[in-house]
Amino acid sequence: MSARFAELDWKPTPMGDISLRRRRDPRSGDDVYEVKLGDEYLMSSLFTAGEIALARLGLAALPQTGLDVAVGGLGLGYTARAALDDARVRSLIVVDALAEVIGWHERGLVPLGPGLVEDPRCRLVHGDFFAGVGDGGGLDPEDPDRRFHAVLLDIDHSPRQVLHPRHAALYRPEGMRALAGRLRPGGVFALWSNDPPDESFGAVLADTFTQSEAHVVAFDNPLQHGTATNTVYVARKGPDGP
Repeated sequence: MSARFAELDWKPTPMGDISLRRRRDPRSGDDVYEVKLGDEYLMSSLFTAGEIALARLGLAALPQTGLDVAVGGLGLGYTARAALDDARVRSLIVVDALAEVIGWHERGLVPLGPGLVEDPRCRLVHGDFFAGVGDGGGLDPEDPDRRFHAVLLDIDHSPRQVLHPRHAALYRPEGMRALAGRLRPGGVFALWSNDPPDESFGAVLADTFTQSEAHVVAFDNPLQHGTATNTVYVARKGPDGP
């Protein structure tokens, strides 16, 4: 059994100090993995329903096989793992701005890391997702013009609560049009949000994509002795899109 608490890694980054911690849940006795950026909690292995639903809902909107998928944000790996669990996925690129996070997976410091690193369909890419969408550099450094069947995004807390001010541009009409340009015709963009459905952002999606919907994902929150919710937005590009 692991120690009751351990800081597995700590590094200064351009976005602030990032740390990976493992603690033992006193109720279940299970290990809980947590990520902090500065004094802010970014993610916990206690709450993964939204991240898993992001992949499942996004890919469920696609009828075909042989899917090429890009994920923005690696974190603890739950969205990537759920995507790879879909047998239709042919290739997966996971883009993360922090090399330290990718290192946790490559070093086996997080439970899902070895499975992601060893899956031949999966490639972890150190890069800026937002710059890749917006400046023409693309999401795949080996193929800047590459387009995907699905782009799944879990980086910011919500379209209104972003980790860096420059991220906000993506959630505006011009940013969504740029993202749609990274999709194949009929492709899907899906976004995780910690906030309830946002009508303003929903209108941006509706103006950019042929179909869009906000799904509310409910899950148990043992820390608050109740139910919590996330939102997963799923938007689909028209079949005749460029």
